[in-house]
Amino acid sequence: MSKVRSHLSQNEALLFERSSPGKKAYQLPGLDVPEVDAAAALGAENVRAEIQGFPEVSEVEAIRHFTRLSTWNYAIDYGMYPLGSCTMKYNPRINELVARIEGLAWAHPYQPEALAQGCMAVMERLETALLEITGMDAVTLQPAAGAHGELTGILLIRALLEKKGNPRKKILIPDSAHGTNPATAAIAGYAVENIKSSQTGVLDVGALEQLVTPDVAALMVTNPNTLGVFEENIIQAAEILHKKGAMLYMDGANMNALVGIARPGDFGVDVMHLNLHKTFSTPHGGGGPGAGPVAVKKALEPFLPTPRLKRSGKKLAWDYKRKYSIGRVRAFYGNFGVLVRALAYILAHGGPGLRNATLDAVLNANYIRRQLEPYYDLPYNSPNMHEVVFSDERQSKLGVRTGDLAKRLIDYGFHPYTVSFPLIVHGALMIEPTETESQRELDEFVEAMIAIAKEVETDPGMVKNAPYGTRTSRVDEVGAARKPVLRWKPA
Repeated sequence: MSKVRSHLSQNEALLFERSSPGKKAYQLPGLDVPEVDAAAALGAENVRAEIQGFPEVSEVEAIRHFTRLSTWNYAIDYGMYPLGSCTMKYNPRINELVARIEGLAWAHPYQPEALAQGCMAVMERLETALLEITGMDAVTLQPAAGAHGELTGILLIRALLEKKGNPRKKILIPDSAHGTNPATAAIAGYAVENIKSSQTGVLDVGALEQLVTPDVAALMVTNPNTLGVFEENIIQAAEILHKKGAMLYMDGANMNALVGIARPGDFGVDVMHLNLHKTFSTPHGGGGPGAGPVAVKKALEPFLPTPRLKRSGKKLAWDYKRKYSIGRVRAFYGNFGVLVRALAYILAHGGPGLRNATLDAVLNANYIRRQLEPYYDLPYNSPNMHEVVFSDERQSKLGVRTGDLAKRLIDYGFHPYTVSFPLIVHGALMIEPTETESQRELDEFVEAMIAIAKEVETDPGMVKNAPYGTRTSRVDEVGAARKPVLRWKPA
């Protein structure tokens, strides 16, 4: 086996199993004030002598238990996440510190505007930065996540088309788009029509021209797409749509490959969302936190959610009088802490720094591509942006699939890559190193992937039965998903 990462790993018992009656994790001196009867002070119904089944352990046992458990978790502080279409990168701790500034962290959404000018100025500054980055005309910070931003964007398109007299019936979506795109279109009340990608993995503009009928409201395109390929025909696609009265929506989840290099507003995009938690610094995963601002061209501005931030001289205020607005899409004004982190990230980098981050992300993905091409099949031979997608075609001939390869990667100390996505690549291995990984880290990952490819050639059974270094080996994943055991029962 190649170099394998390892860290302390113990078979840790449950805290309940460590419990010993009478043990305490604290000690206090005797009272130097009169004792108060809790039942008398609080009411007997609010007091209990003990908590049934509560573990009783010493302080050192509690500390060691939770510290050991922490070593079981893979984290961005431990190593890289090669997950594609996720941009799971390291985010500078200074952004966390800024978000915890007392005046920002404790700002109450109901406080009067006169006391919220600082927070509102943060949002105004962020809006200005995002407009410069995207090349759009207006932006709302309300949506709480990428998919939420998608829905907001499609509702904006629907509102504009309704005002023109016909909301239309259909949304076109390439097969290389994110999976949330068709779900968004359906929730917004549209039928979905799929467009197959060309042999180079990009939008087929010939097919698009045939499919854009008077019933089509918009095209939703992920750019760069889920293959990690830039949609090189995006300007032509925008022209086709606009000529026929339809609009172009861009899923901006992969802006990590465009910031400082290309602006969606410059190549014809009408509306797009951004994932601040992916591109502009917020640790994410496990359901949040996130933010999905939506940027639009001028024609869609009247329909943006209320309230809108408005400046009058030196003062900022919320504008609720929006005749054509689609209304609120979220309580209050968005996930404010995420907005603060994003602005801190943008200001710390500046324009040149953001551009360099993008270039590094693209460089890292192409570095991995070149290193692994001799060992894994590359179904689309187009230039890569921030991520690269291989397939398990070579390994599957020996009975080893992408899921097996990913589980074996765990034994080498790395989090698995994205398995079996995008769906247009059978047996996909999607890898996104992001800009934060050093060449040393990339080399260790590449070395592990090459070692696994060689293991498949010599001993495929070893890879098929991985992982070996985890507390739980192969599990019934279907059963775990459909019949999860969520409650611990003592023996």
